[in-house]
Amino acid sequence: MGATFSAIKTLIVPAIISLLLFLVSTFALLPLWRRYRNRYSQYLPLETISNQTLSLRARMQGAMIRFMSPSTWRGRASDRVVVAGRASFDSEDGEELGEVDDVAARAVVDQARGNAPDSTRRLSRDRQPASEMATPDARATDLKNQGNKAFAAHDWPTAIGFYTQAIELNDKEPAFWSNRAQAYIKTEAYGFAIRDATKAVELDPSFVKAYYRRATAYAAILKPKDAVKDFKTCVKINPGNKDAKLKLVECEKIVRQIAFFAAIEVGDEPSAAEGLDVDSIAVDPAYDGVRLEGEMTQEFIDDMTERFKTGKTIHKKYVYQIILAVRKLVYDEPTMVEVDIPEDVELTVCGDTHGQYFDLMELFRLNGTPNEKHWYLFNGDFVDRGSWSTEIALLLYANKWLRPNCFFINRGNHETDDMNRVYGFEGECKAKYSERVFKLFSESFSALPLATLIGKKFFVLHGGLFSDDNVTLDDIRTLDRHKQRQPGQAGLMMEMLWTDPQTEPGRGPSKRGVGMQFGPDVTKRFCEKNGLEAVIRSHEVRMDGYEEEHDGKCITVFSAPKYCDMTENRGAYINIGPDYKLRFSQFDAVPHPNIRPMAYAQNSVMSSLM
Repeated sequence: MGATFSAIKTLIVPAIISLLLFLVSTFALLPLWRRYRNRYSQYLPLETISNQTLSLRARMQGAMIRFMSPSTWRGRASDRVVVAGRASFDSEDGEELGEVDDVAARAVVDQARGNAPDSTRRLSRDRQPASEMATPDARATDLKNQGNKAFAAHDWPTAIGFYTQAIELNDKEPAFWSNRAQAYIKTEAYGFAIRDATKAVELDPSFVKAYYRRATAYAAILKPKDAVKDFKTCVKINPGNKDAKLKLVECEKIVRQIAFFAAIEVGDEPSAAEGLDVDSIAVDPAYDGVRLEGEMTQEFIDDMTERFKTGKTIHKKYVYQIILAVRKLVYDEPTMVEVDIPEDVELTVCGDTHGQYFDLMELFRLNGTPNEKHWYLFNGDFVDRGSWSTEIALLLYANKWLRPNCFFINRGNHETDDMNRVYGFEGECKAKYSERVFKLFSESFSALPLATLIGKKFFVLHGGLFSDDNVTLDDIRTLDRHKQRQPGQAGLMMEMLWTDPQTEPGRGPSKRGVGMQFGPDVTKRFCEKNGLEAVIRSHEVRMDGYEEEHDGKCITVFSAPKYCDMTENRGAYINIGPDYKLRFSQFDAVPHPNIRPMAYAQNSVMSSLM
């Protein structure tokens, strides 16, 4: 009997205790925990909530993957936006940067907000009740986290909009300014990036990421001395930052190269064509492409197009022939080419293509290849960044040689020596052909026209309008571009290649840190004075591939979809017939061989912009 009672006590008592503990946890502790968790989650970004609800098994798997994977698989630190904390992001005098106008910055932000996808705005509205219960600092952090989500999705304008709203709620947090600076870098608004990074440094002089981002922006606008100063500060604050050390060394090298080129520069540098006897260059009998004799043929263009698709090059003799022939053609053209569109002819205006050869193939597939009834105008920036710049340059030049009166090329700000040395084209020429090929391309770029006037109605140029209202089309006609091979830091040529529109009236400092910006009133006066319907320009990414601005009088067209493999934009082109009506078409990026953008850039400072 005693043994039976002892056994029952051993089984029943623990069961009763367990039942009591279960009831207490279920009906008392668990509701309290759920209430706390729900209230706390209002202050967390969505990705944090998601991560905290992962199963233990999933978290262990993630930890093992992170532990076992090489760090190079996880992305570069310079490409990430830190959500919280100020951990480490991984002198010499320079030129002063002009102040960036807050009104101009606000215009960019307003445009970004207007471009924000509906899903993003809907997310903000759906979470509004929780945000109203939060403190301003918590709401600012929430907005910053939404900006990080947009940044991770490569939606830079939306990210800028969220970061801006965070700053409006709390302008004392340097991370907000630094994150927006990084988003500005991605949109090539380097002047705004420098301003924001400077603000972050003022708030926290030890904030190494702000120095790093400001240095990156300085390097992008070819101010390596200023970049050196900031990279030195990064290394001083965090001596273990290997990435900053590497970029410091490379920027110091660029400074020395600039000094060297300045020291050896002479007024009349001999042409790269001197001593080049193209006729004496023999083509190996084993060369498997179509031969180019005295003149360009469609057969050669077709063969070259297919060779480039398969990763082949053409013989160097043919490269020389193409560049030299086109250099002579464009040198003899006026600074502003004037074109009327005949009956039964269509003219296509293309914006930046930036070495994205396979996307250009898609454009030709959709819109048709150049011929006597289908003319083309490429509005500059066909080289740099993308890693098939020589292919595009040679294809455009071959078409120009074959049809000089049906195929037109304007110069862009990337058809210049300084940009080519930094953004990959020089390195690509040397890797695929030779240094002499790059020098010949450079000479041909300096000979390209700066603008095209279509039917006396549309003024097409790469950048934009001028700092002086008195400039007219006659001033462009009489501009001798051959006296100044490179655009420099001021003057009509620089402005034609570099300026950008803004939504605010008047003029303002450039968001790029180079040139200036012009408002709708400036565009209207220029069009009225010169009898124009509109200005067509390129030079800037547009998410839809094109945009009609300034009441339709300023039109931007950009023909490099998924720009540099990191921006989710479409490409576009404009078709114009004899009726001079503009017809816009859009297209999407297509797959390309696994070669990253700027693969031929000769330093990692520029590669980090990708």
